[in-house]
Amino acid sequence: MGTSVGRYVKAGAVRAMSGIPGLTVDVTPMSSVLEAESIGTILEAVEVSHRALRSMGAKRISSILRIDERLDKRRMMSDKIRGLERLRSRKT
Repeated sequence: MGTSVGRYVKAGAVRAMSGIPGLTVDVTPMSSVLEAESIGTILEAVEVSHRALRSMGAKRISSILRIDERLDKRRMMSDKIRGLERLRSRKT
């Protein structure tokens, strides 16, 4: 087995998390971004993905969590992307 973890990410973690209601997963080249209404759903996703990776025979699993909980207004990942795209279009 090589050093690539793509098999584990796609076949294991992402597939396992896809069954969690209310969870949105955005897989990027270097990480995955999880979005949900509650932190509990995010933590459930981490637990489910670790369980899936263990069942695939992974010998080491590492997760880094950075939680951005906005309390003053409802914001979604797509809002941030649209904002960045607006800024980029102004510069051209």
